[in-house]
Amino acid sequence: MDVAPAAGGDIQRIDNGVIFTALGGLGALAGQEVERDDAVVTVTDGDGRVLGAWGDPTAQRRAELHNLAPWSSWSEECTGTNGMGTSLAVSGPVTVTGPEHWCEAFHQWACAGISIRDVVTGSPVASINISRWNASLSKSVPSWLTKAVACIEQEIYRRAVYEADKVASEFRKKCAQVSGPFMAMDRGGNLIAANEAAIKLLGLTDDPPIVAAAIEPAERWTPDISGLPDVVRWAMDQAQGTEQWSGYACLPVSPGEDATPLTMLPVVDSNHVMGMLCILGVQEGEPYESNAEAAVSPLPRRIIGMRNDRLVLLAPSEIRYAEADRNIVWLITERGRIQAATRGLDNVERLLTPYGFRRVHRRFLVNLRRVAELERGIKGELFLIMDPRVREVVPVSRRHAPELRRLLGV
Repeated sequence: MDVAPAAGGDIQRIDNGVIFTALGGLGALAGQEVERDDAVVTVTDGDGRVLGAWGDPTAQRRAELHNLAPWSSWSEECTGTNGMGTSLAVSGPVTVTGPEHWCEAFHQWACAGISIRDVVTGSPVASINISRWNASLSKSVPSWLTKAVACIEQEIYRRAVYEADKVASEFRKKCAQVSGPFMAMDRGGNLIAANEAAIKLLGLTDDPPIVAAAIEPAERWTPDISGLPDVVRWAMDQAQGTEQWSGYACLPVSPGEDATPLTMLPVVDSNHVMGMLCILGVQEGEPYESNAEAAVSPLPRRIIGMRNDRLVLLAPSEIRYAEADRNIVWLITERGRIQAATRGLDNVERLLTPYGFRRVHRRFLVNLRRVAELERGIKGELFLIMDPRVREVVPVSRRHAPELRRLLGV
């Protein structure tokens, strides 16, 4: 392959317009700076489709020969390893040099890219990339990229706080009308607020109490309900531009009990869905149907991790367990503690479940084949010893203990 394919579909969503406007201005300014270095600055959307290119005219013409230009797609799926596409798959700056590019035509290029991510969902919104022909990039480029996108990330954060405030306001208005368990979630399925009935149903008595409104993204709690993230994404898509939409799904909310219906009601502002109100125990609106095709899609042979500016390819068997630190996931492996390229423990769980991994706690996912010992606490708590040599211990929450014992045969 020596060119990138043309882009398809909608280039950007309207609600990201402010972000792309700021990113375009940043790309144009950076283009002026790198013009003397025979370099090109490109900006893409979250799917790796190029929106604009700036820089040295000669370098731009050379890049255009291989479709490094607007309306082409540079996602990893379409064009293999490259600065833009690879940065969309990981957090932080990424450098791809020479033959590290899958596209042969770029074996004489050095590229560095960084993604801008949605603070709520963790998914990429856009990327900015610097490419230089037949020469190496300055060592300061990765740090410059990190600083350059900080202003855009501030806008994303500001919008997340604004959305949460609106969702919390709608939650409070409707609270008096709902007698049963009721909660408010952001676009990523994280809990912004919940009434006492929902807190009790979700078994949060041992966790820090849910505040009346978790406006700050870092304060939000992720419900430990299998399948909920997929349902929230489905509801977000179905409700776009339709304020009166409602839909429901049946999910295992309480361990050991039958699935509970959850009805989703969108919170909409200016035709943009900002979050969901969720009534538990109620079944109204459009029914949710899982995507059967996703269950049979090809499984990854390697899990991508990230250490400094390098990508680390891990066989699932190398990973003993995964630990979530908010939206960042750490993989504990024979090669040390490595950050997962995929953000969010729910997303990592979907990748690793086919390889014998199971959730044992809202913050931990373990490789059942690597469990060495089990230990019971004074009050009946269960702990997994993953590496007896250093006493590597993973706690098991009460809701997961029965299923774990069944799987391990104890």
